[in-house]
Amino acid sequence: MKPQAPRNQLSNQIYKYAFTVFTSTYNRAGLLHRVYESLQAQTYRNFEWLIFDDGSTDHTEDLVQEWQEKADFPLHYTWQENRGKAKTMNRAVQAAAGELFLAFDSDDACIPEALERFKYHWDSISADEKGEFSGITALCVNQYGKIVGNSFPSDILVSNSFELQSKYFVFGEKWGCQKTDVLKQFPFPEITGERFIEDSVVWHKISLKFKTKFINEVLRIYYENAPDGTTTFSAKLRADNPKGAQLYYKEYTQLPIPLIWKIKGLINYIRFSLHGGVKPMLIIKESDSAFLATIFFVAGFLFYRKDLSDF
Repeated sequence: MKPQAPRNQLSNQIYKYAFTVFTSTYNRAGLLHRVYESLQAQTYRNFEWLIFDDGSTDHTEDLVQEWQEKADFPLHYTWQENRGKAKTMNRAVQAAAGELFLAFDSDDACIPEALERFKYHWDSISADEKGEFSGITALCVNQYGKIVGNSFPSDILVSNSFELQSKYFVFGEKWGCQKTDVLKQFPFPEITGERFIEDSVVWHKISLKFKTKFINEVLRIYYENAPDGTTTFSAKLRADNPKGAQLYYKEYTQLPIPLIWKIKGLINYIRFSLHGGVKPMLIIKESDSAFLATIFFVAGFLFYRKDLSDF
């Protein structure tokens, strides 16, 4: 029997698929096969795969064309000038024909039952409660089979990203699907001239309004790179996209999180505002607390100076 088309609980929209799987890729022709092979092996088949090629110059397009001829699921490919993952995801969300949206990194893999388990846990939420939930989040293991970060405190946990860290102390890479309709309500900010902004700038806003169902099931294989100065690389990425970093950390200080985390966010707000060329007095004036910004300005400045010597 053909699966019944999912219906959106908020807009009453009827979707063509249960899942839209989205992959943004850039010169990953040698690794993208992991995603393709994982999707080919899925036990649950009501999904589409959207590939947005963010300006690749390798043979990604030729490879995808071969897959389109062989795949037994819908595979849609779009090439575009490089614009970054956040802007690309906004496009993908608008194009999605699936009720649930699953971002799948171009160098990772997942178990054959991944979509089946996401669907099972989503369907286990009652119709009356589904409007309160944004999606399902599961665990990841690295390529060596070790859980990335730590597990959830119970096999099924209903919570949000703030409680997950501040109350349950759960950290590390996780993987989840979100209601497409919810993602449409919370697009990524698009900043002219910048290609990167923290994913959490959206996930935090969603967590203020919706719950997430966290499950202690390993569904994704997350390929970690060898240690190569990742912290420095992340800081440079933010410094190269300072307006996005400034926006993220300013909003971070307004979240329902412990004070010590807000202070850390404030220091980074100062740090990356300086990378963006914002004058010190304006940084202090536009912060949520001029008093705290004045106190911690030196700390932010020292991190900024360290960045200049590291990069």
